[in-house]
Amino acid sequence: MYFDGSLMKTRAGVGLLFVSSLGVHMRYTVRLHFTASNNVAEYKALVNGLQVAIELGVRCLDVWGDSQLVVDQVMKESNCLDPKMEAYCKLVRRLEDKFDGLKLNHITRKQSPSGVLQ
Repeated sequence: MYFDGSLMKTRAGVGLLFVSSLGVHMRYTVRLHFTASNNVAEYKALVNGLQVAIELGVRCLDVWGDSQLVVDQVMKESNCLDPKMEAYCKLVRRLEDKFDGLKLNHITRKQSPSGVLQ
């Protein structure tokens, strides 16, 4: 699963791209109807993606995102100094327990597949 949060002048959104082991692509987009920072949008993308994967019955998941902050906080390589970020991080960790295998990876924006937010 690839996740990406996007912050624009008037709105924020979430993009998800699931790629099955057979190469089938499934795209999801979510519009956020509240004021959000870029980091909140990234966390919302990850949380929404994990929730969709759980609903689809996915048990093992490789996750790719371009937010170094989110990846580092979830992987415990960086502390959550902001209470809002800490709350999102704790939610991700609770969702992790629903998987038999979950791996979170950082990629650069250039490495992200086109169309995650389309």
